[in-house]
Amino acid sequence: MVVTQTCLLSALLAWSSRSTHAFVQPSSSRSRVATANTVRFISQEDEGANGEVNGDAANGESAVAASTVGTISPSDPYSFIVPVVGDLHIDPRKMEDYSTGRDHLLSIIDDAKSTLGQHDNNNNDEDYDRVAMVSLGDLGESKNCDHNPDNPFELFAGTTQCHEMASEFLGSFGVPYEVIGGNHDLEGIDEFDSDARNLRRFLTSHDKETPQFCRQVAEKTLLVGLCSTIFREAKFTSHEVIIDEDQIRWFEELVKSKPADEGWRIFVFSHAPPNGSGIRIIQENHVVNGCCWLNHSDERNCRKFIEICREHRSIKGWFSGHFHLGQDYQDSITFPTIDPSEGPYPNRGSCVFAQTSVMRAGTSRDGRQQSRLLRGTRDGFEICTVDHKDDGKVRVDATITYRSETNEVGVYAHEDEAYDHDNYFKVYQPQFDDHAYVCSQDNEDLCMLVPDPITDETVAWWKLSCGRVLGVVNGMMLEYDKSTLAPLGLVMSHDCLVGKQVAIVDSGLEECLIDFEQDGMDGADCADGSETPNQSKEQAILVYDDDGVTVVQPNADGSYWRKIVRNKIARMKERRREKAAIDFATSYLPVQSEDEAKGKIKSTWGPYKSTSGVAKSTETENKELKVYTN
Repeated sequence: MVVTQTCLLSALLAWSSRSTHAFVQPSSSRSRVATANTVRFISQEDEGANGEVNGDAANGESAVAASTVGTISPSDPYSFIVPVVGDLHIDPRKMEDYSTGRDHLLSIIDDAKSTLGQHDNNNNDEDYDRVAMVSLGDLGESKNCDHNPDNPFELFAGTTQCHEMASEFLGSFGVPYEVIGGNHDLEGIDEFDSDARNLRRFLTSHDKETPQFCRQVAEKTLLVGLCSTIFREAKFTSHEVIIDEDQIRWFEELVKSKPADEGWRIFVFSHAPPNGSGIRIIQENHVVNGCCWLNHSDERNCRKFIEICREHRSIKGWFSGHFHLGQDYQDSITFPTIDPSEGPYPNRGSCVFAQTSVMRAGTSRDGRQQSRLLRGTRDGFEICTVDHKDDGKVRVDATITYRSETNEVGVYAHEDEAYDHDNYFKVYQPQFDDHAYVCSQDNEDLCMLVPDPITDETVAWWKLSCGRVLGVVNGMMLEYDKSTLAPLGLVMSHDCLVGKQVAIVDSGLEECLIDFEQDGMDGADCADGSETPNQSKEQAILVYDDDGVTVVQPNADGSYWRKIVRNKIARMKERRREKAAIDFATSYLPVQSEDEAKGKIKSTWGPYKSTSGVAKSTETENKELKVYTN
């Protein structure tokens, strides 16, 4: 892609004139933190029958071998380097951090190009760049950036101007780049009247033929990207990252054709992570609003991606952004399996999942400004941090050593540098038979969740006989995925739960308990069709205090978490109608100010109660008999 001196580079050059450091290439930094490495995952082949770690995986031999993994060489056909940038959220008024971050990555890229060369076909028919770059989407700021004088309300994200500016920025690093769309990249709602037209602009600006991508960067090594393609047409929150069915089919066919036993190594990139990845998330935002995981509101497709990882061990790494969290937390990287002493065996195939931070300070939730660096060789790969607040210092975060096509050993290269922040950002995730597992699906008739009223410190979870998993944490009731135990969404909010107690009771009639394996059983009409055969009983979740009992009803699909945040387009149009009402009231009603006019404006809805994009309350209206339903 040819880089032209347009508005983006003009903005970058304007910043460079203010600082003697801008566009000065710092010396390459490949520092390694000198701390004891900790073995973090092993293959099932390394586990004994009692769950103990066997052989080399326990004695540190893997750490020795790992020291050569990050040493790239032009003679190694598997050597490659890929910088990965998280949510850019470019604001054309605030380009200083992008200029600084660009300098840091350019230094790494130039060093890698001088080592590996721009192209290398290794005397084969293939011709590929061994140095490339990946952007994880959310390219523009989701607010008005004074970019369109004709429309002071237009959001910058998703516009033609946004995508052209992002294309120029990503194309200015001197290596091929790949990009996938996030939840804000089709947000050009004033310029485009459909997701399809907005998507075409995204593809055109970034010279892409399809939303997804597949790029070979080394011998039998692929970079694969999956793109969010739905915004206006989202059934629930527009901030859900939705991979369409065509891409899912394409992805499945691709990984089937590149099996691990033939030596293939696949690294996947998506804006949000898959359900089951286990990386750090934000309960107060992405969990309660139902936009943590890929295809979050679609139960089948939400779990699809981790199932693909479990089946296809050629998938070695998966990078995502979306949360705007830094890379200093140990659970910003998760391994396929862990030492049995640290918890149950999480089945993630052979895939290492990595959270990617942000470049600009104004977009960070925890003050970090970081990018990722992926370095691969014949023997394995390293996942590194490029710290934009520390002069672009490169820190090795994890080293993964291949021991066979389906057997890897991973080590963390540093301790958790953000330990003090653990409780603030990490969501409790249940584990079977942990201390908080209080009501199993086999409990008889009645289970009291905890003996005392719920507080902010209460941690407890249970599994219903139908297989659904719910829990209480931080004063809220959440639902968890029944396979991965990842949090799915809010069931009951803090204001409705704290100070009350929870009971799980048997609510089924004896004559409706059916053995589906026996022919001729009567009473089949008692089943609602949503439960699995051979379930033992029907249950009710009751939240109560001295003033009454609230019945927590499931949704129509059998789930419990409340999909109560609507599409952003609908909410935006409602707010604009309310603004028109305020203007009308100011002109035609006896009010003295706009603030007074706001106090006189009300809206009516169908089942919805506000224009808020955050799930704040789930309070019920019937004060006599409370039936808590969606």
